Amino acid sequence: MTAHGSDTTAVAVAQFAPAADRSANLVAIEQLVVAASRRGAALVVFPEYSSYFVDPFDDSLRAHAEELDGPFVHALTALAAEHGVHIVAGLVESAADDRRVRNTVVAIAADGIVATYRKLHLYDAFGQRESDWVEPGELADTETFELNGLRFGLMTCYDLRFPEVGRMLADAGADAFLVPAEWVRGPLKEHHWRTLVHARAIENTVYVVAADHPPPLGVGNSMIVDPQGVEIAAIGTSTDVAVAHLDRSAVERVRRVNPALRLRRMGVVPRA
Repeated sequence: MTAHGSDTTAVAVAQFAPAADRSANLVAIEQLVVAASRRGAALVVFPEYSSYFVDPFDDSLRAHAEELDGPFVHALTALAAEHGVHIVAGLVESAADDRRVRNTVVAIAADGIVATYRKLHLYDAFGQRESDWVEPGELADTETFELNGLRFGLMTCYDLRFPEVGRMLADAGADAFLVPAEWVRGPLKEHHWRTLVHARAIENTVYVVAADHPPPLGVGNSMIVDPQGVEIAAIGTSTDVAVAHLDRSAVERVRRVNPALRLRRMGVVPRA
């Protein structure tokens, strides 16, 4: 039990700059897991491409892609077991297409993977072409996982610009969205990041936990937003963790006052 009560779950958002060095990335991840665990976190959310990142993309991305039972996931599983936490992080996964990789998010507990998500909407915008290097995720059943009575759903970075992804997670029962990202800097991009994270929380009456790379490549500003769109924990531009206590009863209270999900007259229909 904490000062926040026994019915809350401490969740940490972790901000760091993954490099083209898996071992160095794991060292940074371990340091942040330790910091988050000492502050009582039961779940730690890391950015997109936490296993390996190079800018601009090159052939080394494929060379460092891994299977879901590869060394990066094994290392995260060991960390989760050692510190008694769940870990969510972006992974460069091997793809069936030998020219590309998968941009995958894994949610890991002490006994291994509890949910997997492959990025649906690739960043072919603002002069970038992620699809040249990354295979899009398939339109499959939404995976979620539960921790301490809260249900968590996964999305990645550019998916924030597509409210349908959030609706699918809400329909799957998610109380919180976890969003690993590498939100590239540019004109108005920080404004877009903050606005979209808050909007996904407000329209779906959920918590949103969004983890970005810090500058100079990312915008930083990793944050946790509550179901009313209030920012309850955040990081500026440093490598750090921020912790907030998520409360399932807060989701229920907001949905009683603002039953937007129940009042919807349209659903989400996937398309190719």
